[in-house]
Amino acid sequence: MWLRCASCGHQWPYLRFEIRCPRCGGDWLDVVYDLPAVRRRWEQVLRERPFTMWRYRELLPVREDLHIVTMDEGGTPLLRAENLGLMLGRPRLYIKDERQNPTGSFKDRQASLAISVAREADLREMVVASTGNVAISYAAYCARAGIQLWAFLVSSAPSDKMREVALYGAEVIKVTGTYDQTKQVAAQFAERRGLFLDRGIRSLAARESMKTLAFEIAEQLRWRAPDWYIQAVSGGMGPIGVWKGFRELQAMGLVDRIPRIGVIQAEGCAPMVESFREGLEQARVVRTPRTRIATLATGDPGPAYPVLRRIVLETGGAMESVSDEETYRAMHLLAKMEGLSMEPAAAAAFAGAFKLMASGRIRPEETVVINASGHTFPVEKFALGEAWVHALEAPQAPSEGFLTALDQLDPRSRRVLIVDDDPDAVRLIRRILQARGAFYVEEAYRGDEALERIRRQPPDVILLDLMMPGMDGFAVLEALKADEAMRRIPVLVITARSLAPEERARLREQAYAVLEKGAFTDENLIEDMLAALHAS
Repeated sequence: MWLRCASCGHQWPYLRFEIRCPRCGGDWLDVVYDLPAVRRRWEQVLRERPFTMWRYRELLPVREDLHIVTMDEGGTPLLRAENLGLMLGRPRLYIKDERQNPTGSFKDRQASLAISVAREADLREMVVASTGNVAISYAAYCARAGIQLWAFLVSSAPSDKMREVALYGAEVIKVTGTYDQTKQVAAQFAERRGLFLDRGIRSLAARESMKTLAFEIAEQLRWRAPDWYIQAVSGGMGPIGVWKGFRELQAMGLVDRIPRIGVIQAEGCAPMVESFREGLEQARVVRTPRTRIATLATGDPGPAYPVLRRIVLETGGAMESVSDEETYRAMHLLAKMEGLSMEPAAAAAFAGAFKLMASGRIRPEETVVINASGHTFPVEKFALGEAWVHALEAPQAPSEGFLTALDQLDPRSRRVLIVDDDPDAVRLIRRILQARGAFYVEEAYRGDEALERIRRQPPDVILLDLMMPGMDGFAVLEALKADEAMRRIPVLVITARSLAPEERARLREQAYAVLEKGAFTDENLIEDMLAALHAS
């Protein structure tokens, strides 16, 4: 194991913890490994090891195992996004569920390695600046390692997160200002007290820890690299580490390529995305962040931007920004469609991926992995608004008013009939409608069965598939239009088949709207539904 200076290229054996090059003073050091030897070692031991980030021990810069500080971080699930993939027409869409780490975010990887390196260097006290998750992770792992932590948090961080940092025994200092100002205050404090300051992206341990995401993803895909890896960033550490991880795997012959890297930022604080679009080699600093997503509000990305810019250009990736509203909508969508509650900084990655899919940058057949970097607890007040809970006061004995209130919880005022022989498509559409909470959904899997239901109790709107055995969707439409009692029910056709021009013309006369499976979003479906209901 060696250290290499990114500035002058000087390389020397990694014998002790260092933060600067002894030749030029450069502060960006990379770790270099004997990759052929690691490959031979992994062939012997990897299958025997537990599935945590430390199974890749030979490619992590801790010299002796006795210094490792771990709570079995890493080894998180790679989930196929079944409902979301079906809706977007992306069958190879995966979610790396980093919410499952010990303190609920991917920063536990960083904390485990950084605190292990600190303990190996015999550090007893250290300083960190954070918007929330880093401080929580570092506080937990410092408690385990017996290291005193001074955590400087930006005042916009949720108070629940600050309390959790304090719970672990860290000293919490809330700084009223931007995250960049918080980092400056933390650095001044560390210098005055002679304490070690965690250097974020400049820390080789922090960057090296993120490689384990690449190692796990490749192994979970049976030693294949995805076509895309997408993550929302503040400082950019995650994608840089993931890129290095895939590069090392490629050098060892374990994967055949490096994925395209997708970097997502919040619109109100997107110095990297804006500078990339303008072709700048150095990032233009954002002095006043205008986003409610504090975790992503880093106005000065420092040395990360030139590195990420080069990586994105080399891999054919992308940089994209998303609004707070797009992010919160993605947050709702992931919770209601996949059962995954994630913090806004994680949801931003999905909002950005949706944009890249809509623009055609990500093709339908490509394998995409998106990092769900952290859990939503505590839920931020902007995510739900006010009307998110039904309030009922239970009486001593049920009263007429109380029973009426119970009835109003499920008014079933708008009845929808889904007619489709594909259970997956039915499940997806039903979930989209149920997530809005105002539709009573019924299902029919055959055309003749649907007509019987409609005659018995007409729905407010019909969602109709064209391709069904027996009586297909075209025949159902003909029967509806021929019946005076049923012809006024609006019909939305949802089809997976390619339509000939004459079929499209015919459908325009018979159906309110036509949606293509795998191409519509939940918002498209709801908008057409509400418009049809209004028109009827």
